[in-house]
Amino acid sequence: MTATQWLLFIAAIQVIHFLGTWKLYVRAGRKAWEAAVPVYNAVVLMKIINRPWWWTILLFIPIVNLMMFPIVWVETARSFGFNTYKDTFLTVITCGLYLFYINYATDAPYIENRELMPKSANGEWTSSILFAIIAATVVHTYFMQPFTIPTSSLEKTLLVGDYLFVSKFHYGARTPITTVATPMLHDTIPFTKQKSYLSWPQLPYFRLPGFQSIKRNDIVVFSWPIDTMEVITPGFERGNVRKPIDKKSNYVKRCVGLPGDSLEVRDGYVYINGERNELPDRARLQFSYIVTSSKPMVLNVQSAYGAFTTVDPFYNEQYDITDIQYDPRISSQGNYVNYVQLTDENKEKLNNNPSTINIEKNKRNSNRGSSRLFPWGGDHQWSIDEYGPIYIPKKGETTVINQETIPYYKRLIEVYEGSELGIDNKITQNNGQILLNGNPLTEYTFKLDHYWMMGDNRHNSQDARSWGYVPYTHVMGKPVMVWLSLDQNKSFPNNIRWDRMFTTVGGNGPLVSYLWVVGLLIFAYIAWSFFKSRRNKKA
Repeated sequence: MTATQWLLFIAAIQVIHFLGTWKLYVRAGRKAWEAAVPVYNAVVLMKIINRPWWWTILLFIPIVNLMMFPIVWVETARSFGFNTYKDTFLTVITCGLYLFYINYATDAPYIENRELMPKSANGEWTSSILFAIIAATVVHTYFMQPFTIPTSSLEKTLLVGDYLFVSKFHYGARTPITTVATPMLHDTIPFTKQKSYLSWPQLPYFRLPGFQSIKRNDIVVFSWPIDTMEVITPGFERGNVRKPIDKKSNYVKRCVGLPGDSLEVRDGYVYINGERNELPDRARLQFSYIVTSSKPMVLNVQSAYGAFTTVDPFYNEQYDITDIQYDPRISSQGNYVNYVQLTDENKEKLNNNPSTINIEKNKRNSNRGSSRLFPWGGDHQWSIDEYGPIYIPKKGETTVINQETIPYYKRLIEVYEGSELGIDNKITQNNGQILLNGNPLTEYTFKLDHYWMMGDNRHNSQDARSWGYVPYTHVMGKPVMVWLSLDQNKSFPNNIRWDRMFTTVGGNGPLVSYLWVVGLLIFAYIAWSFFKSRRNKKA
């Protein structure tokens, strides 16, 4: 919706509210005009229904207000004696229009000192659960959100099965764009294929102030620029799905390139402005290696063509190897050929194993799959190991637009800094001339900062090399803590990685678990609650 459409929509809501409640305001000892003044009418209404003024704030928080409006409608009806189950049902099912009936068709007096506590156990439970959902939605949307690591792109820095707390306030919370959605769900309703939100109406993009900017090598959770989780088709997203920014699939990667950087990948390592990027000591880069050994590294081979198999427990424990792809087609002289993801540390350890004959990096050479790399084609002969150089756009800087540069910036101009910001940008070409909305385009000034996100598992990560820039509008938050970690290859309770629970995501040095601190706090809370209840009983 445009700004004009939103103003008309808000004005219509205010008119409906005034027409449906002005007599009720008068019966409560207020003035009729007080029902017509935006925001102020909500504050007055809170006084009429004997609820705290700060409920007004909840009425203006997207998603939360979907739950608050029915509560306020019901509370208004009850303030005039309409408190039966039938009244509550009619108030909710008519989206508050039942108040018109109370306003015009009845002379029900205002009940100033009505009982606010629920009169039944069911009512008390319903009230408690509802406000718990509201509080959780506020926390989930603006402060902290749980997130799980679904893929191995950051192995072994973050593991598949790690459950994270993601801070929204570090980089500034992004306010919801979808206004009608199921609380605390992302894009689909569990166990169904139904969307959890309505695509209309939508709010414009807005972000609250943060207290920290994105730093190089930060691990960042963001909304995927491409709309689906499927394999990318060169140049566009498969299925042609279009989602609002806040309902796109969430990804987590390491930010290796900042706005204004010139980035290049050489032999799988990132170089920024010609200098090799130095990662924090907790980062553990992985590459794919071809390991030839005299002893099999896998058990229970399932396929004659090298399906993923069970790792020999010895190799799993000694070298922290989760998956090995064994390929009998190229084995020779009775040896075993395996494709293994290894950190530099484990590569050196494995190289010293008496059964290891040779270890060779499985390089992704130029001319191999360059059409599937951003910007999807062109004259460059890039690969995931030899990529760039590429410039990362910075807000306020201007770049030349020509036939060579337009593949990098076409989607950025049309989508990230166009339709997603409510701007109708369309790039076309006529006789070799590049046009923006029909006008010649020879240079462009960026409206947003953009970032380059990559995985630490360099040969097994679908990252910016595949889909390009991540605009600041897509940044969701910063992972701060692993609160649970489950090994998907083991069964309960052996699948719990206790040493990773309540460890911080950032920082340097070895991982330190604060599980004991959390346990102590929980014990202290239980003890305090117990003694408080004992004291209340004695009183």
